[in-house]
Amino acid sequence: MSLFLFVFRQLAEIEAMATSKKVITREEWEKKLNDVKIRKEDMNRLVMNFLVTEGYDEAAEKFRMESGTEPDINLGTITDRMAVKKAVQCGNVEDAIEKVNDLNPEILDTNPQLFFHLQQQRLIELIRNGKVEEALEFAQEELAPRGEENQSFLEELERTVALLAFEDVSNCPVGELLDMSQRLKTASEVNAAILTSQSHEKDPKLPSLLKMLIWAQNQLDEKAAYPRINDLSSAVLEDPAV
Repeated sequence: MSLFLFVFRQLAEIEAMATSKKVITREEWEKKLNDVKIRKEDMNRLVMNFLVTEGYDEAAEKFRMESGTEPDINLGTITDRMAVKKAVQCGNVEDAIEKVNDLNPEILDTNPQLFFHLQQQRLIELIRNGKVEEALEFAQEELAPRGEENQSFLEELERTVALLAFEDVSNCPVGELLDMSQRLKTASEVNAAILTSQSHEKDPKLPSLLKMLIWAQNQLDEKAAYPRINDLSSAVLEDPAV
């Protein structure tokens, strides 16, 4: 986070200077970077926010004890939320719906899009398991009425039912619905809805800050040559090519 603030400030300073591209040495860059002060408490809250939002309950509890950083929600609720997420990821959608209702029945009652996507995932799992007749009956009774009320739901239903027209789903234009990524997408949507119902941010702050860092570096690239981070996983400063 301190690097992002520094890059942003540096960008503002350079924009106020001449149009020629400035070269910043590693020594200059690291000196200015060290001058940017970020409180440890703020960094700890950023880490805790990530652990809580992503559902790492054991890590969050350990971090709470080691750093003294209190989460903004009861850590006990993470276990229930992750049970829902895991159920969707494993294809046990009926179990996931039941768990969501146990947590808070208003979540699905007030979010028709989420409920439709969970029902759509149930249909996908029936198709995946070769239960064609059951899938058709489920689509007609549970999803078709919702499609009649919402055009986007109808289009998604038609894409899903199209899976039944192909014996070899590897050549199916909508075959990605059977990929693990579809389960993860639905699980992420449920996770976000539960967090929102608990008055918690649905997305962790850390990825957003990293995106802002990338944007700031790209903006600064046009104005200066400087040590930049090319690999966010290592956060190693690489000298500019001049």
